[in-house]
Amino acid sequence: MAKRILNMTAEEMTHATKSELIEAIAGSEGRVLASETIGITIPLLTDVTNAEFAASMGADLILLNMFDVQEPKIMALPEVEKEETVREVKRLTGRMVGINLEPVEESYASDNKETLWEMSAGRYATVENAIQAQKMGVDLIVLTGNPGNGVSNPAIISSLKAISEAVGEKIMLAAGKMHASGIIGEGGENIITKEDIRQFAEAGADIILLPAPGTVPGITTEYVRKLISYAHSLKKLTITSIGTSQEGADTDTIKRIALECKMTGTDIHHIGDSGYVGMALPENIMAYGTVIRGIRHQYHRMAQSIRR
Repeated sequence: MAKRILNMTAEEMTHATKSELIEAIAGSEGRVLASETIGITIPLLTDVTNAEFAASMGADLILLNMFDVQEPKIMALPEVEKEETVREVKRLTGRMVGINLEPVEESYASDNKETLWEMSAGRYATVENAIQAQKMGVDLIVLTGNPGNGVSNPAIISSLKAISEAVGEKIMLAAGKMHASGIIGEGGENIITKEDIRQFAEAGADIILLPAPGTVPGITTEYVRKLISYAHSLKKLTITSIGTSQEGADTDTIKRIALECKMTGTDIHHIGDSGYVGMALPENIMAYGTVIRGIRHQYHRMAQSIRR
């Protein structure tokens, strides 16, 4: 029996294989916390990366958003060779590291030109970028979409099939959306359905991503619970996500969302990157972790040295 994420040291977590991580996540019974961060914006602590800040507040997995595998940039990270960027994040945080790749619709994405969300070559959900991510030491690739980039579920499935064939044996793959991502007709309950989950699973997803209850109109706890039960019946893990800037809400709201997500049966809890811009409010990362695993495990994750 593999160790749970709850009990893994930094050395164990950052050097585990795909199968070991999947088993360790499943064994933690809904007590794994993922914190999304942006590296291309000024860090909240100026000279400390948002990844380090989120890890210090108890995150088990750092999900790098807006991360370009061809031209990686994380502000406040010590200067390293491009290919070593992810491994440096893992060295400094002692955490698993994932990235988002986006199978965007160009006609939609063009509206984001000259904004924070503008696409760059190394962020597209291509086989080339997935292979590069795997070489850089990424533990998880999430196929999803940022606001307005026009990422549809059929586009996710198409990219997922190709990427799974290329790197699926070596790296965890997640698929789904936190919000409509600019696609009219894929809002509310249409963001993800049982049929989408079936197709994601068949295309090679290890983890199904769903909006957290209360974050998207029409997404209730009962609706998400049924979808997660279905995903589990297909032997897939799940991750519920706060991707609607509610990571910047008050802590009482975060605690309620956390408990609702726990009741859905999810395996991984995700908190987004836009408390301001760059990461969730640190107190909300702390509050979320405390709700899903209690103060003992929360402090254990925060206090354990990354040199262990």
